[in-house]
Amino acid sequence: MYEHQTYETILKRMLDRVSNHIDKREGSLIFNALAPAAAELAQMYMELDIHYNLSFADTASGTELTRRCAEFGVNRKPATKARRKGEFFNSSNHPVEISLGSRFSIGQVTYVAIQALATGVYIMECEQAGTVGNQQFGTMLPIRFHPELARAELTDILVSGEEEETDDMLRKRYYEAVNEPAFGGNVSDYKQKINGIEGVGGSKVFPTWNGGGTVKCTLIASDWNEPSSVLVQEVQTLIDPVQAQGQGIGIAPIGHTVTIAGVSGVTMDVETTIICESNTTLSQVQPLIEEAIESYLLQLRKNWANEEQLVVRIAFIDAAILSVPGVIDVSTTTMNGSSTNILLTPEEIPKLGTVALQT
Repeated sequence: MYEHQTYETILKRMLDRVSNHIDKREGSLIFNALAPAAAELAQMYMELDIHYNLSFADTASGTELTRRCAEFGVNRKPATKARRKGEFFNSSNHPVEISLGSRFSIGQVTYVAIQALATGVYIMECEQAGTVGNQQFGTMLPIRFHPELARAELTDILVSGEEEETDDMLRKRYYEAVNEPAFGGNVSDYKQKINGIEGVGGSKVFPTWNGGGTVKCTLIASDWNEPSSVLVQEVQTLIDPVQAQGQGIGIAPIGHTVTIAGVSGVTMDVETTIICESNTTLSQVQPLIEEAIESYLLQLRKNWANEEQLVVRIAFIDAAILSVPGVIDVSTTTMNGSSTNILLTPEEIPKLGTVALQT
């Protein structure tokens, strides 16, 4: 807005206000007096332009965007801690109980037992917030000695840890709140409430799915995979507890019987014929091709909540393969034995299975 207010423009405007009977050439007394002021004014206009843009949601960032969105009740989501499944065994490989609050480490990450699921099986919460808690699997070491404990294993991700919400995601939620007002259990109300729950990446709402007064909400985890049963149960309890459905005990309005479900993963087994460069082997490109296809499927999963149904397209699989360095051509690609696109149901997401390559 103020980009035209440059040092030269401001200085010229100031000098034009001085009588031509006075020496205004560079190096003159009046020039040297006005030049520093013009430089300061130009700097002020640059700062003003920055702060002007920071006052609007579409151009604001960081703290300014956080404050702008908070005015409408849309708060930036902080980094959250991962919750994992921990399994504990004695020297006879039998499940063994540990006390809640027991701490364990794996690599540089530490976990604490917060809830028992079964004998020797506990929910372990990462003590470090963010996605770091999702990455490690395998043997944990106790921080304090446990007499009966011989082995501790960190296994499934129950609720994914998330980094602090990005500006783009916060801005998107802000526009949803402003442009799609949530009220009284409408679709926007359910989506905004469910999407704001820790561990949820997105959701779809199916009104009157089983008759009047019934609502089904299907969700995807924040790591863009199928949610764990623990997460589904947590969301169910928050929205409409099973033991008191329809009574308005949770977030859902009185009279709404809400069923929470998770997306179903459909495995995509890919077979294809490729031509590689003369100095490239199948074993070299295999992991890169798998990574490229997984990246395409991940983008589909991220967009699941915005699409009525996902379509996994053969052409995009071929394009992903061709993007791999060393691959010259690709042909006769099939998914799950079919050479046609695969249309998923509204509650399904694609997951990569096996990738079989031949030349």
